[in-house]
Amino acid sequence: MPLTAITRAVSPSMNDCQLAFVERQAIDIGKAIAQHDEYEACLRSLGISLVSLPAVADLPDAVFVEDPAIVLDEIAIMTRMGAESRRGESASLAEAVARFRPLRWIAEPGTLEGGDVVRIGSTLFVGRSARSNDAGIAQLAGELAPLGYAVKSIAMKSCLHLKSACTYLGRDTVLANREWVELGGMDRPPGLSHIDVAAEEPAAADVLAIGDTVIIPASFPRTASILERAGWRVLPIDVSELQKAEAGVTCMSLVFDAAPQGV
Repeated sequence: MPLTAITRAVSPSMNDCQLAFVERQAIDIGKAIAQHDEYEACLRSLGISLVSLPAVADLPDAVFVEDPAIVLDEIAIMTRMGAESRRGESASLAEAVARFRPLRWIAEPGTLEGGDVVRIGSTLFVGRSARSNDAGIAQLAGELAPLGYAVKSIAMKSCLHLKSACTYLGRDTVLANREWVELGGMDRPPGLSHIDVAAEEPAAADVLAIGDTVIIPASFPRTASILERAGWRVLPIDVSELQKAEAGVTCMSLVFDAAPQGV
């Protein structure tokens, strides 16, 4: 089934974005917009149909649509983000997601951000982070258990989200920076293998795998070479201006099959 991706244009206020691990630098908004346009073009080149939402002027981080929502085959979970200043992003995004999935919501005191969630089959691994707490993870587990999903919390350190430390490539393989995540907790499915990022590219684990193609920031050429040698087709993309806002290539889209599979 053809894939759909929801994206959102870069906010003109992106220079006021939240930062946790990157030193603040001035963002060239025009260049960031151009790079985001190229990102969307990259998704379209892979046959993905885009729902491109307009920018929100007073929400600097709203381009990062992955964090306010988790879209599964049957439903979508609208999260309650750990960064309080970002919670206004959910309403307009929920309208777009509701065209494709029934919605469920994480409620106070839970916090959860989609960047902390790595799905492998019917298991969702969730990083316990400054943005996703135990109450939010427990609510997610409660919503998904009736649908046959397992939710497992994962210890992590020195990074913003779990997807900063590892992403799923398909073929029972995870790309990871083992200094940032305890991979021993990812024991399902059996036989899961791991590819390590290049040592000099610690932030390179956030890649977007679409079939046999991996979209990766152009700033991580050594990790790209590792993936190519392992048999993946690699599409490097320049997101250098967006990276000043702690962007990864997963966080700027919600990619899913358009038709729900029932609840």
